[in-house]
Amino acid sequence: MNIRKKNLPAAERRAVTVKVVVELAAEQNPSDITTAAIAKRMGLTQGALFRHFPNKDAILQTVMEWVSERLLSRVDKAVQAAPSPLAALEAMFLAHVEFVVEHPGVPRMLFGELQRAEETGPKRMVQTLIQRYGERLRRLLEEGKTRGELDAHLDTEASAILFIGTVQGLVMQSLLAGDIGRIRHDAPRVFAIYHRGIRRVQ
Repeated sequence: MNIRKKNLPAAERRAVTVKVVVELAAEQNPSDITTAAIAKRMGLTQGALFRHFPNKDAILQTVMEWVSERLLSRVDKAVQAAPSPLAALEAMFLAHVEFVVEHPGVPRMLFGELQRAEETGPKRMVQTLIQRYGERLRRLLEEGKTRGELDAHLDTEASAILFIGTVQGLVMQSLLAGDIGRIRHDAPRVFAIYHRGIRRVQ
């Protein structure tokens, strides 16, 4: 993406910046992305970029806000269309996977922020995203137990941890293989194993 329009409205300029950072994160180590590289991809000077963001951390925080809003919206939509809690869990799993395939730079940025030793705005945003995501999972798991789809003695907290860890594992495997698209093939088979572990045995 190389945006040559010099007079985009502020909100649109910020949205374009987010997309550029996500694109760059798919191509290189996110920690190596500089404001100079962002500005160059957008066809701007660094000075023009800093008229919208005071520093790099402000850019990253805006990116993380975008990721949080888009990912949670995507999984919420998938859950709402599902006919049952167990179907909703699968829909949430697959919607998350599809989001990663569409935006492969995102998990690299999330992992990178969580590895930072210092407390930063972007890191706190990632932590909040994981918390909100976990709350959705726990609600679905509890609803599944109430409706008799899931084992009544299922450990809800452990099941939520395993769900998130399974998605993260799939992402890591695809990144190591250099083929993010393989996650589409692997995800349904992996979820089937998770499904067998949490469902109510008749």
